[in-house]
Amino acid sequence: MNWKVLSIVLLAACAAAPGYGGTPAAESDSDVYDPSVSYVIGPEDVLFVHVWKEEDVSRTVTVRSDGKISLPIIDEVQAAGKTPVQLKEDLIRKFRGYIGNPSVAVIVNEANSFRVFVSGQVRNPGMYRLRSDTTLLQMIPAAGGFTDWADQKNIVLIRKEKDRDRRIEINFKKIVEGERKQSEIRLRPGDTIIVP
Repeated sequence: MNWKVLSIVLLAACAAAPGYGGTPAAESDSDVYDPSVSYVIGPEDVLFVHVWKEEDVSRTVTVRSDGKISLPIIDEVQAAGKTPVQLKEDLIRKFRGYIGNPSVAVIVNEANSFRVFVSGQVRNPGMYRLRSDTTLLQMIPAAGGFTDWADQKNIVLIRKEKDRDRRIEINFKKIVEGERKQSEIRLRPGDTIIVP
């Protein structure tokens, strides 16, 4: 089994356990993304759903574009927008009508929905799928670096929060200089980086 995937599942389970204190807060919790605790399932993610002692219903499924997965016995279940722990709880409730005391595990095999968009004055603008925790400092070189006309002091990161877009102004030069708050900004699924 992939140890990274297993550790994400275990950390997510710990975060949902009563009495779990979590980790100390960074300067701004809303700017720090920890995929091991807060990963939210999205379309195109590949999940392994294991129901203990029920191999006929255990399977690998891909989250459809409508955000649902299909499983034997219980049909369609909404997966997108939920953490693996939340989906596990939903599946236990649904399987309970058919299986006595079901024990379910949800493992994210492929995190295909973790996409960010980079536009403006970078050499390779476009959509990027991320496979791990990534900072803006790591993303700019992945997009080919800045063009000669890039305004590195006025980068804008647009982040969807609930029902609105939040604009975060970033001075890339301060990140390179090691300013703590700026360097802790980690990308989240759906972020858009605009380099003027």
